[in-house]
Amino acid sequence: MKMETKAKLRHLRIAPRKVRLLIGLVRGMKVQEAIAQMQFSQKDAARPVRKLIESAVANARHNHDMDPESLIIKTAFVDEGKTLKRWTPRAMGRATPIRKRCSHITIVLEGDVIEKKKKVKKEEINKTEVAEEEKALELKK
Repeated sequence: MKMETKAKLRHLRIAPRKVRLLIGLVRGMKVQEAIAQMQFSQKDAARPVRKLIESAVANARHNHDMDPESLIIKTAFVDEGKTLKRWTPRAMGRATPIRKRCSHITIVLEGDVIEKKKKVKKEEINKTEVAEEEKALELKK
């Protein structure tokens, strides 16, 4: 059975234009390949994107019992966050604006759910143990 899980990274202090280069690279890939791509990328945004992918995998395993080997990056996109406005001095007493942009990254993974084995209740285990002990005592007599 297919299932989806999601992870978000908000207020990353790297411009969305720079992050979109990496997100476009890994969109549609298997998770292991995407992590390898991020590991060997020279871009500064590669480390936070790799951590976000790993976080999405952890969400999939813990929250939905999904198989990490079957996970693929179904959708990944970067939205623009808040822009910090700063000023730098220029000639003749002027000032020009500097816009420090932030990014919001969202990654959606899709994969197969691991089928769980049926759990045996403790009461049933205790009953079978008691029955086995009674049989052992009867055999000794």
